[in-house]
Amino acid sequence: MNSTRIELWPNSSNEEVQTAIRAVYKQVLGNPHVMDSERLVTLESLLCDRSISIREFVRGVGKSEFYRSRYFEKCAPYRFVELNFMHFLGRAPMDQEEISEHIVRCITEGYDAEIDSYLDSDEYQSAFGENTVPYNRATSLTGKKQVSYNRIFAVDRGFAQVSSAVKASQLVYAVATNSSNKIQKPASGKNSGGYAAPAKQFAIVARGAAFDSPRHRSSNTYIVPGDRMTPQIQRINRTGAKIVSITEIV
Repeated sequence: MNSTRIELWPNSSNEEVQTAIRAVYKQVLGNPHVMDSERLVTLESLLCDRSISIREFVRGVGKSEFYRSRYFEKCAPYRFVELNFMHFLGRAPMDQEEISEHIVRCITEGYDAEIDSYLDSDEYQSAFGENTVPYNRATSLTGKKQVSYNRIFAVDRGFAQVSSAVKASQLVYAVATNSSNKIQKPASGKNSGGYAAPAKQFAIVARGAAFDSPRHRSSNTYIVPGDRMTPQIQRINRTGAKIVSITEIV
């Protein structure tokens, strides 16, 4: 994915705008081959006319059917969230709390709210503002430990990897156990260093249901495999309970 800072200015040429458009597609869509028929022509025109900023162009790409079909509909929930962090914020999620927050938001508030949460965050504004294309921030995350770089590398394996080629989470074990990812050279045609979320069990802790008496609110823990987290979260939300945490059972 993109590791170069590309910014549009009021006097940027059309060629520079086209360069920015290609960079957004590469970063946000995860280094894919975008056919002419798949390009977001209307959105591109708005950017060329300066009717929208790079940030709003990124938002439109994130909410496109192209992005949704490849990452929301076909990837494990953990993989979807870790790619959102990489594509929109240029980094990997750092802890279980970040991942749980976004999984719960996606289930309770919907797909668009999940995408908006990155674009409207203080972190996005501080890192990229309105007119800088998001990029891999591995070398610019100040005050972070080596583990941060390792996790970014685990999600973004460079120009040779297309994000949609890997469906399973690359970080779920390391984040859940607060351990470091080992940097491994990707093997051709294999998901080297990958971690299949469906093979693991997760504990979802939910507190109190809407019909409970305030004096008798209690917590319930649900043990589910990774590939059944989404329907279980949906069932919990239908009861009116509040999800407190989602953690891997090691």
